[in-house]
Formats: sequence, C-alpha cells, structure tokens
Amino acid sequence: MMMRSRSPFLLAAVALGALVLSGCTVGPDYRPRAPAELGVPDAYSVTAPPTREDLTRWWRSFDDPVLGDLVERAADANLDIVQATARLRQAREALVQSRASLLPTINGSAGYSRSETLRGGTTVITLPDGTTQSIGGGSGSNFSLGLDAQYQLGLFGEIRRTVEATSAQYEASGLDQATVLLSVQAEVARNYVLARLYQLQLANARDSLALQDDNLEIAGFRVQAGLVSSLDQEQARVQRAQTAASVPLIEQQYNAAVSRLGVLTGQAPGALKPMLAAVKPIPRGPDTAGVGIPADVLRQRPDVRSAERNLAAATAQIGVAKAQLYPALAISGNISSRAGNLGGLLDTITGGLFAGLTQAIFNGGRLNSQVRSAQAATDAALAAYKQAVLTALEDVENAVVALRTAEAREREFAVALEAANNSAILSRSQYRTGLTDFTTLSQQEAALLSARNSAAQARADHANSLVQLYSALGGGWDANVIPTAPEARGISQDENR
Repeated sequence: MMMRSRSPFLLAAVALGALVLSGCTVGPDYRPRAPAELGVPDAYSVTAPPTREDLTRWWRSFDDPVLGDLVERAADANLDIVQATARLRQAREALVQSRASLLPTINGSAGYSRSETLRGGTTVITLPDGTTQSIGGGSGSNFSLGLDAQYQLGLFGEIRRTVEATSAQYEASGLDQATVLLSVQAEVARNYVLARLYQLQLANARDSLALQDDNLEIAGFRVQAGLVSSLDQEQARVQRAQTAASVPLIEQQYNAAVSRLGVLTGQAPGALKPMLAAVKPIPRGPDTAGVGIPADVLRQRPDVRSAERNLAAATAQIGVAKAQLYPALAISGNISSRAGNLGGLLDTITGGLFAGLTQAIFNGGRLNSQVRSAQAATDAALAAYKQAVLTALEDVENAVVALRTAEAREREFAVALEAANNSAILSRSQYRTGLTDFTTLSQQEAALLSARNSAAQARADHANSLVQLYSALGGGWDANVIPTAPEARGISQDENR
C-alpha cells in the first residue's frame, strides 16, 4: 500500500527520533580495570614480548597424532561444548531481541465485510472473522486497510543500556564456551596420558611376571636338588601372585580412561578401544615451554575475560534501573482507510498520533531498591572478576612449579631405574649360583618393578604438568577472536523447516 511520504505521522516520528538521539543516558559508564586494581602485582603488569609462544594448538607440541585426533574430535562432538554453544545461541537471540527495542513496532491489518439485504429489510453482514450479524436494510461491500505503530522512547538510555548489557552478556557467553572448550581439551589430554601410562604399567607387570615365572622355576629346581628349603619356592609363588593380582586393577584403570575418552569425544564408552589398542609410549612434550609474562593470562584466559564482560553487563544494568526513576515517553500512531471498493481505498486516508509521558510518583521505594540491587550485583561482579584474575595467576604459578618438580622427579627416577635394573640383574645371577638367598632376589625384583612404575609415573606427571601449564595459560583457542554463535543445526534446525 502506498502512503504519503509527508504525512504528519512520519514527520512527527522523525522529530521524536531526533529527540531520542539527543536524550541523556543515566547510570555509570563501564571502564576497564587496570591490573593493579585487580590485585595483580606490579611485576606482572608488563607488556608481553612479541615472540610469545603460540598456544592455539598446544597439543601439537607433543607430536602424537592420536592425541591430536582425539582433541579435535572432542572439539567437534563433545556434548558439554554442544550445550555451551546452545547457550551462546540463546545469548545471541537475547541481543537481537534487545536491539529490536530500539526500533518501532509496526503492525498492519486488512479487512473485508459484505452486507446483503434480506426480505423484510433486514441486512446480514458477513464480518471479517466469518460471523454474521443482522442489521437494518442496505447492502454492499466494505474494504479496509490499516497500519499502526508503537515506539517506546528511551529518553534516559534504558533501552541503550539494556542493549549494552545484553551485548556484554553475549560476549561473555562466547568466552564461556571457549572456557568449556579449553577444559575439555585438557581433560582429553590428561586421560590420554593416563591410558598410555596404564599400558606401560601393564607391560611392566607382565615383564615382571615373566621374570618371576623364571624365578619360581629356578626355586623349584633348587628345592628338588636339596640346595634350599621349600621356603624359597613359596616366596616365589607369593611374589608372582601379588604381581599377577595387580594386573586386573591396572586393566580396570585403563578401561576407565579409555571409556572417559569415548564420552569426551561424544561417543559410547567403548568406541575408542580399537583406536587405542596399539601400545604407544607416553607422549612427551617439548623440553622447554614458554610461559611468557603472567599478565598475558588476563588477555588469554577466556574465563577471566568472561568475568570482565559480566562486570560490564552488571554496570549497564545500573543504568537500566536508574532510568526507571525518570519519565518514560511512548508514542503510537495509526493510518487507516475504508472504502466500498478496492479502487477507492486510497481516496480517503485517516490517521492519528498519540504521545504519552509517564512518571513514577509513589512505588514504596521499589525503584530505588532496584538501583541498589543493581549496584550490589556490580560489586559482586567486580569481586568475581578479581577472583578470576587471582585464580588464573595461581593456576600459572602452580603449573610452573608442577612442571619444574616433575622434570626433577623424572631425572631422579631415571637414575633409580638404572640402579634397580643393575641390582636385579646381579641378584638374579647370584641366586642362580647360590651366592645369595631368595629373599634378597625377591626384594630386588620388587624394587625393579617399583622403579619402572615410578619412572613411568614421573613421565606421565611431566606430560600432565605440561597440559596443566598450557591450560593455565589459556592455550587452545584464538584469543584475538571472541567466539560467536553458529547457525542453528541438528534438531532445532529440523524443527524450523
């Protein structure tokens, strides 16, 4: 339907739009906090060097294709990430809805009615909703078109503050999704390291069983020859049984780690057993990991940045609450036309414009209470932001120490393993020749198995401490891009078709 471009309604809308643009915005403007305000020591408030290590794909530093495949599978199919993505889409739609409040709401209508004269001068009118009504004489058709608009003007910025808050919440949801992603990546790596550790421990136990079978056989020969009492044979049986009893427990732990990896990648618990069946060593990362300046954590960690965005959203909500204390202006208007035929609809057009101003006079202190509540929420958000910063720095500090101590333990356990292996070889040789008793041999064999497992555990701890450090530094995502909501897919998309 064509309308007159210079109608009073449109001119009034333009004037009121200019009034909106010139309106003031109440409430505090958000300002970023300096590191010192967040409890960051001055030594950490240093600009990071330009050569800072790229941690976007930190798992590649382990040079283990299976680990990389599992991490990337989890990023695509993990159900925690799917849920976080759905929440991000919800936040995007909330932002779309709040932005729509900046624009007027326009509705159109069209109608048709038909009246017919019946005998006796009674006329039956067919109304637009399909019902009929009997009236006096006369007949004919009636066409109508209408357009009405409503606009809530945020003279004191309540609408703009609402958009500001939902925009910050949308960004926070994107950062929350990144936080879930990083957590899943680290958990996949830790369980993969555990799976390889248990495989190595199983191999150690089975190697020890082979040696203990040999010892049991030698002890049996020596008993038959009358060289020793049956005590040696019974000790050999005890030692072998104890080692054999550890195998089912390790197998159970291995199965739990593999099952966990299956669930983390969005699959059934046993789906990855064929993939991990081949025994491979515990992945070893680089000898040195660039930590960089801890202040980088404030920019790299998505949970810290999410807390900052939540603070920005809470600050904007103070303005929303304060604006309720001031007058609110709403305008509405309509244009309509009626005619007995379609060709005459544009001959006569009528319109109306209404502007209403409302001001809260008495509400029992509710509006002022809402302002104080928003201020308290902002104080809580600031405290949560500070806590997130300090927790991030704590994570980095603990990860650095864990890595350093893991490296030291790995070196010492390597020495211990070499010594235990030499002692076991000497004890076995001496027992064969009758130069030592079985108790000594048994102790050395047990020490060797313990040293092997300790060395394996130290290597796994080293790998896990690297994972812990990469996670603490916020590695695993592109910190230069805040995640945005993807297009709907899956069930929701099918329902929308």
